[in-house]
Amino acid sequence: MAKRMILVVALLAILVAGLGFVKYRQVETAIAQGSSFQPPPEAVTTVVAKQEKWPATLNVIGTMVAVQGVTISADLPGTVDHITFESGKWVKEGEVLVELDTRQEKAQLANVEAQRDLAHINFDRMDQLVKQGVLAKTEFDNATAQQKATDAQVGEIRATIARKTIRAPFSGILGLRQANLGQYLAAGQPIVPLQSLDPIYVNFGVPQQVVAKASVGRTLRVTSDELGVKQFTGKITAIDSVVDESTRNVQVQATLSNPGGKLHPGMFVQVAVVTGTDRAVISLPATAINYAPYGDSVYIVSDLKDPKGNTYRGVRQQFVKVEGSRGDQVAIVSGLNPGDEVVSSGVFKLRNGAAVQVNNKVQPSNSPAPKPEDT
Repeated sequence: MAKRMILVVALLAILVAGLGFVKYRQVETAIAQGSSFQPPPEAVTTVVAKQEKWPATLNVIGTMVAVQGVTISADLPGTVDHITFESGKWVKEGEVLVELDTRQEKAQLANVEAQRDLAHINFDRMDQLVKQGVLAKTEFDNATAQQKATDAQVGEIRATIARKTIRAPFSGILGLRQANLGQYLAAGQPIVPLQSLDPIYVNFGVPQQVVAKASVGRTLRVTSDELGVKQFTGKITAIDSVVDESTRNVQVQATLSNPGGKLHPGMFVQVAVVTGTDRAVISLPATAINYAPYGDSVYIVSDLKDPKGNTYRGVRQQFVKVEGSRGDQVAIVSGLNPGDEVVSSGVFKLRNGAAVQVNNKVQPSNSPAPKPEDT
């Protein structure tokens, strides 16, 4: 019985050892296969780096402001008697826009003018009597004062009538009418906006560290998505004397011609301030840049060697200095050489030394002046 038990234990031990040996060989083989495994190459698009001349510009967002812009309002209270303008029309300086009811003032004027005429007649009579010595000087002084008082009353009423005739203070484009015929207007109640559109201002802020590049007299270009490719040219005419404490920006104002009134007050526009001569840069699509807090980089495609000495197409990470953008493009001022083949899309899935497969059938947008279909 003891011999049979020993034989069974021995057979089990041999079986377990055999199974363990087989498993060990399987694990060893799997480890060997894993160490030699190479991930498939990543599909990317590439672009060949080329040197270009870019204008030295400072690109900011600006707001259009009228050189002269007011909301015309009633100077004195009254009822609207005549409206002589249409909304959105161009008017000349001094053109009558609204007339308030002045029937009461005109009646008062007729009464005061009659008193004035009588005062002048009395003054002339007393002047002759004083010269003849038959009238006291005191009565003549009273007549003189009465004449001046009636003249002043006539001037006051005429001024009131003139103030109830509302005119355009300058030439420009009217907005939407806010008053109606027969409506009672309180003093200061708005009637219609009036904007002078040509020339026009554009206001924008620039960081305090680059305000010297936006000096008075600098040329700038203004564009807007709503106006397509049309550009407006102007010059910087004023710079604010203080720096905004919250943004550390300085407000700058430029003046530009606006033929046809295409630019309107309140419109957001893109402003490009020319800050110097053209500079040589390497332009790449923005999708080629791998932005990171420790530095911006790109991936350059070249022939690399694996640990076994085999050659393959892979990428190496190259840190670059980005300075400025234009449409879909960014400007590289250092870190690249003309002729380098740079990954233009798919950078987010790459690492230094990764194998890649170039497929340029579909390229990312790379236009200095893109035109989106939906705007």
